[in-house]
Amino acid sequence: QVQLVESGGGLVQTGGSLRLSCAASGRAFSGYTMGWFRQAPGKDREYVASINSNTGIAHYADFGKGRFTISRDNAQNTVYLQMNALKPEDTAVYYCNALTGVGPFWGQGTQVTVSS
Repeated sequence: QVQLVESGGGLVQTGGSLRLSCAASGRAFSGYTMGWFRQAPGKDREYVASINSNTGIAHYADFGKGRFTISRDNAQNTVYLQMNALKPEDTAVYYCNALTGVGPFWGQGTQVTVSS
């Protein structure tokens, strides 16, 4: 069982920045591929970004390229999502995801609201 706790969400104006954090429990964090997803009201949950466990290579949804940066600190069991140049359409609940050998785990989510 892996517990994930997100933080860092909030209300920001268009063009602003936020840094989300996700703290994971357990000793095997460095072996997990970590990701961020988001879900806006009335929409399906969608992929935002992920970072590979072994290579540290990051991947992004098209809407996040050039604006979002995912990173991880294996010593702190934490993954981050730096979001810049935020837009109202980025408003959503952001969820942290851990892909482990026994399946995926999810955090409870953190609300991001971008005002126009």
